[in-house]
Amino acid sequence: MTLPKWTGGLAAALAVCGCLSTTPDFRQVVSEAKAAVAPAVVFIRVIYNDTGTGRNRQGVASGSGVVISQEGEVLTNHHVIDKTSEIRCQLADGRSFPAKVVGKDKDLDIALLKLEMPEGEAPPPVAELSPRRLDVGEVVLAMGAPWGLARSVSMGIISCNDRFLEGCGDYTLWYQTDAAISPGNSGGPLVDTSGRVIGLNARGNIFGAQGFTIPAETILEILPDLRKYGEAHWAWFGFKLQPIEDFERNIRFDTDEGAIVADVEQGSPAEKAGLRVNDLVVAVDGEKTTARFWENIPAIERKLGRKKFEAPCTFEIVRGGKALSISIAPTEKGKVEGEEFACGRWGLTAKEINRFYNPDLVFFAPDGGVYVSGLAWDGNADNCGFRENDIIVAIGESTVKTVADVKAEYEKSLKALPDKARLPLVIMRNGRRTTLVLDYAEDTEKED
Repeated sequence: MTLPKWTGGLAAALAVCGCLSTTPDFRQVVSEAKAAVAPAVVFIRVIYNDTGTGRNRQGVASGSGVVISQEGEVLTNHHVIDKTSEIRCQLADGRSFPAKVVGKDKDLDIALLKLEMPEGEAPPPVAELSPRRLDVGEVVLAMGAPWGLARSVSMGIISCNDRFLEGCGDYTLWYQTDAAISPGNSGGPLVDTSGRVIGLNARGNIFGAQGFTIPAETILEILPDLRKYGEAHWAWFGFKLQPIEDFERNIRFDTDEGAIVADVEQGSPAEKAGLRVNDLVVAVDGEKTTARFWENIPAIERKLGRKKFEAPCTFEIVRGGKALSISIAPTEKGKVEGEEFACGRWGLTAKEINRFYNPDLVFFAPDGGVYVSGLAWDGNADNCGFRENDIIVAIGESTVKTVADVKAEYEKSLKALPDKARLPLVIMRNGRRTTLVLDYAEDTEKED
């Protein structure tokens, strides 16, 4: 038997014998994936306006983001930059720049920022945003900048690649991962082992080691509209769907196709076109529409949301066993949260009723209006019996319809001090009208 020559050292000898694997060291794979994206991870510090307690206060918060273009575009979560008056971003190389909001969407919880870099400044490192759909079990890295310049990386797998979270966005399913997503990591990238950004981290779970990520393929669908319009530009038909099978509620409709109309909003395009609750939608513009489970609903909602405004869409439905065709032209969805104003001396925050943000209040105020969204503890309004979600119908002798109406009456009341410091407000609470007298003689705002 001829023995191998050991001229190549131990590694060469092992290779000849077939004892040395050519599979890359997994530590090297992780290191290379981290190196591809970590330089593009951004620490975001914001100053936000807080009116939720009946006062107008400023606070400081932070989050993460990732640079996706050499022009300085930064992707982050909507909740990171919501209601901010100042946004500053720090790059991994230590440079820092102010940033402005290019576009944002509360429904998907994403925002697109633009770094305000001086002319001639070197472009920032960029990460690749990939539409590749991940499979369960794939290894991923969650990156962020939760406390400043030092970046963090955690590793895990995709636990579920189509998680439905009820009440957390109508248009997307989520990646669920056991890679740790800590406070401050919101807006940071989820990265595959090839060093590509495949999602945006948005939600952690303090009760378990699971986090939730918005898939990049969903983000890429609306990114052009964020750049062009400053918002996602969703179309609105005014109806809600439910699946034909609901295990949790033990509901099963006698059909193998379609999706059930669960609700039709008053005054919506769907109502005006004649769509009804319990109609079975089987196709839209010739494309079959089936939602067997709740996990199938977001994809349908997203397709409907991308339809053109005012362009009629043909809905094939089944009603009472008969096939029908209905034409519905959607409108622009518009704002999903109303404007607000803190009446500091009164100790309450007035907010516009919004059909998407306050559907329960819309039932009592179908034409819109203003409600109490926040109360200062031991403030004047609190002491006079006001409660959150009271709908403000009138102030003094003036009817209230908008936040601007409340602001005007508030400013008028301050000018009347100290001669007058009592004001009747007509409110609606649980569908019943009543009058409360607001005594604002005491300046409780100064006592905070």
